[in-house]
Amino acid sequence: MEEQDDTEHPQEHRITTAELGPFCFARCSCGWRGPARRARSLARAEGQKHAMG
Repeated sequence: MEEQDDTEHPQEHRITTAELGPFCFARCSCGWRGPARRARSLARAEGQKHAMG
């Protein structure tokens, strides 16, 4: 993963994933949280889509 410089992009979305029981969800530094999914790959894809849009 690339290191990011906040001085260059102060409003950049930082996506992480978290697990809650058998579910995984994406969350963003802006406060957004995606729906719980069983597939980590789907949660990651939704997080990337949020960051792009």
